[in-house]
Amino acid sequence: MHGWLLGTGMPAWLAGVFTVAIFALLGVSVTYAVQRLPASGYGMVARWAFRAVLALTLLYLLLGIVMPYGEAGIIGAIARRFLPVWIALIVTFALSFAFRRRLGLYGKLFDSTIGMIGFAIVMFWVFTALFAAADLILTHDPLAQVSGMKNKVPGTPVKAAGEGVFPWYLLGGDNLARDVFSRMVAGSLIVVEIAPLATLFAFMVGITLGLPAGYYGGRLDTVLSFLANLILAFPVILLFYLLVTPEIVATGLPGYMGAVMFLFPLLFATVLLNSRYRTRPKLRTPLLAVVLGAMGWLYLSLVSAAGTKIDFLPGFLDLFDVPGGILVVFVSVVFVNSPTVFRIVRGLAMDIKTRDYVAAAQTRGEGPWYIMLWEILPNARGPLIVDFCLRVGYTTILLGTLGFFGLGLPPESPDWGSTINEGRKLLSIYPHPALPPAFALLSLVLGLNLLADGLREESLRD
Repeated sequence: MHGWLLGTGMPAWLAGVFTVAIFALLGVSVTYAVQRLPASGYGMVARWAFRAVLALTLLYLLLGIVMPYGEAGIIGAIARRFLPVWIALIVTFALSFAFRRRLGLYGKLFDSTIGMIGFAIVMFWVFTALFAAADLILTHDPLAQVSGMKNKVPGTPVKAAGEGVFPWYLLGGDNLARDVFSRMVAGSLIVVEIAPLATLFAFMVGITLGLPAGYYGGRLDTVLSFLANLILAFPVILLFYLLVTPEIVATGLPGYMGAVMFLFPLLFATVLLNSRYRTRPKLRTPLLAVVLGAMGWLYLSLVSAAGTKIDFLPGFLDLFDVPGGILVVFVSVVFVNSPTVFRIVRGLAMDIKTRDYVAAAQTRGEGPWYIMLWEILPNARGPLIVDFCLRVGYTTILLGTLGFFGLGLPPESPDWGSTINEGRKLLSIYPHPALPPAFALLSLVLGLNLLADGLREESLRD
């Protein structure tokens, strides 16, 4: 199983020609996807190239899934390991395309080639993370070291593989004899766990502070804008370094910061429900009690951690424990992203508050928070959704940067940044440990950017 393509018997020259053809067609396909090409001439050539590479890719993946592991080649075997992901993608696209006219902005995304490509790439890694958590894709333990597999090339058989043990290292072994393929797949789970949730929390902070700053203006706007600019004045990497260093972590500062920032979802939910049902107290009061009770319990479980300076929740009430390194990275990402979101929301609020429908709501006697959350915020959803996608990509890069410099997460963590850093030391001799996580990081960020472009295009049409 040493052939990178369809099988071990394929001649090297034919495999090389096939690989060059695939990459050439892929380059033309990207040109077709990104630019609006004419209907004739080179535009027609690009379209047929796009269809050809799509057909070849689907055929190749299908052969890899159907053929036995020993005959499918490395890429074919990898395609077979991702079978649950392919099924999930097909089901998602089929249902989304069938009901796209009823799905609002999400449904309109399927009218954009760029948006569909970006969405497919992003969902590929999301499903990969989900199925990796269910142990349906991993071939080996990402932290396990197998004797004799140090720096082995892709497709190397595992010596004395027992029953139930996958017999190959599909993408080779790293300098500690760990499976590169499993570490790349496990790294997607870390990104999906941290990046979207941290960005969502940053948006909660930015929206809760940015709306009143833009709507009221005056001294409140001056103070909050000054604090946001003060944080943004620090270089991002330096700020991250200060927050995740062991000396700062030992003081408990990231924990205290998390305790403050994690309050903002509770504040947001409170003002959201109170402003909506202000005139219906019989519904508002029990609804607030249930929602805030559940969110408060989650909040206490999140900020209370055994063995830290914030440890006040009894063990039987603590729903979950977040590892210290992940919590520190999470808090750092929220803290760094919140000021930028604040400035975007503030600018949108200052623009939208001058619209006629806001004046009509004020004439009806609606309260300020109702106007901010139910008049201004819904009409700012387009730019905010686009920025959310871009910010998740930005956060993914930050996580990779932290891992590359060995900050925050444990050294043995399979996150992409740490794996790239370990592989770069022998890059000139053994390139295979560093390239898969680097390609994974690049593809996810590219997918998020393409998705944001598609959403921006459709939101402008809307």
